Amino acid sequence: MRLRRVKNALETIENSKYIILNPEDHKGEFIKVFGNNNPIHLEIGMGKGDFIIQNAINHPEINYIGLEKYESVQMRAVQKLNELDIPNLRLIHMDAENLKDVFDKEIDTIYLNFSDPWPKNRHAKRRLTSSYFLSIYDSVFSGKPHIIQKTDNIGLFASSIVSLSEYGYTIHNCSLDLHNEDLENYQTEYEKKFSEKGQKINYLDAVKE
Repeated sequence: MRLRRVKNALETIENSKYIILNPEDHKGEFIKVFGNNNPIHLEIGMGKGDFIIQNAINHPEINYIGLEKYESVQMRAVQKLNELDIPNLRLIHMDAENLKDVFDKEIDTIYLNFSDPWPKNRHAKRRLTSSYFLSIYDSVFSGKPHIIQKTDNIGLFASSIVSLSEYGYTIHNCSLDLHNEDLENYQTEYEKKFSEKGQKINYLDAVKE
């Protein structure tokens, strides 16, 4: 999918009070960013922010960080936040490949919502649940690695189950139709569109013991 570049998107992001500039400067000290010892949940590929904003509002006992590498997308989240005051939410403009440079055993949970499926076999390493990325996540988790994934793509979902299982994760909850489950769920903007079209949402909750 080709994203349309938005004029002044990067400037808009960097001027937001929610953005962490030079996040590598805070490595190992993110409790100082939030001013408390609450657990930190990280969404990789936060998109326009619907999911993480609603989580942060409804769970003030948890700190949230939204990661997004596309400034034209993250700018939309920043615009939504202009009139809000959510002290337990911060955003980072960065590629997930650089997580090791930013976090040192500080993350409690990682969310992977509607990630790019990279369907071709030669691109399998780029999937956010590939062993390549799982090894990166190992260095950022504060305790037992915990990943929650949502996707409409059954191919990516099947690949994720295999990859996570082979890497040592145990899948504690799994659904091929999340919206028919009795689970707390804040929808992303993509999720709302897919659901309106009748597409079912796949969900898993995995922990590495």
